[in-house]
Amino acid sequence: MKRIFLLIALVALAGILAACGSTDASGDENGTSEGKTVTIGYFPNLNHVPAMVAKEKEFYQKNLPDGSSLEYVTFPDGATFMTALKTGDIDAGLVGPGPAMNNYTNGADVKMIAGGSTGGTVVLAREGSGIESYEDLAGKTFITPRVGCTHDVQFETFMKEIGITSERTGGEMVHQTGKPAQYEAMFETGKIDVAVAPEPWGSVLEQNTGAKVIIQPDEIAFGETLPASVLVTSGELIEQDPELVQGIVDAHKEATTFIAENPEEAKEITLNDIEEVTGQRLEQSVLDGAWENTGFNTALIPEEIQAFGDSSFDLKFLKEQPDFSELTDTQFID
Repeated sequence: MKRIFLLIALVALAGILAACGSTDASGDENGTSEGKTVTIGYFPNLNHVPAMVAKEKEFYQKNLPDGSSLEYVTFPDGATFMTALKTGDIDAGLVGPGPAMNNYTNGADVKMIAGGSTGGTVVLAREGSGIESYEDLAGKTFITPRVGCTHDVQFETFMKEIGITSERTGGEMVHQTGKPAQYEAMFETGKIDVAVAPEPWGSVLEQNTGAKVIIQPDEIAFGETLPASVLVTSGELIEQDPELVQGIVDAHKEATTFIAENPEEAKEITLNDIEEVTGQRLEQSVLDGAWENTGFNTALIPEEIQAFGDSSFDLKFLKEQPDFSELTDTQFID
């Protein structure tokens, strides 16, 4: 498997992505995971804390079949994550539900097998933008990590309900995309008015730039019902090695329990992991604020996944009405 190491500076304008090597992931002659290298992917943000905790506490090593080895890969966005899953460069990991849904509708072999987190999507207005509330956004420029990503769909669904839409669907809001690590610099130059930010980037903007929160994580569309991150794998891996998949889910569940029972230690793990990946350490006050906006549980409700997909179609992010009845597989968390 390729190993992709992403180093993104917290306020840099770009990330550096390097890939090298290849590891045989075929397992033994019976198709089991004995001797297999298992690669887990995640992002350096708060919605992916369960992966950071599982990594630090070695929960995957504990739960995977004997003889398995482990690698971790970090990603800047859902598109690159899903590419790695489709090419077999990762076996499983945490990603936003939006990229998983979008790729599924295009024929990707992806299965959601557990929830990862909830909340964590914050909408902030730049100081000096003249925006006092979300009702002032007509004609303003907003940024999300990707077109049609989870945070984008949440925001545009919320805005459409009050009658304000983006230029892409005939409205007046101007849409840009970029890595969340870029948002602070773009606020400072005035290139964008509004940021739809996953935590901890929302708290970074609020503390470092004086940005004003105009939509809270529990106010934005699907903010309290949709997983902000989901644990995914391929249908092929579920069919070929359900024991391995169960081990991955069990490690994820153990990490989620640890976060609930040891929040301060989980915060320290998060600070260290983000520093290791990005090269910079978050302020404790930033993390504390972001933590309040994020919840962690493994729940996965197929009806909510379908409702989010229907909204993505309504916003024209999807070309056809989706059917996500086969996208979720909850047997490993039941």
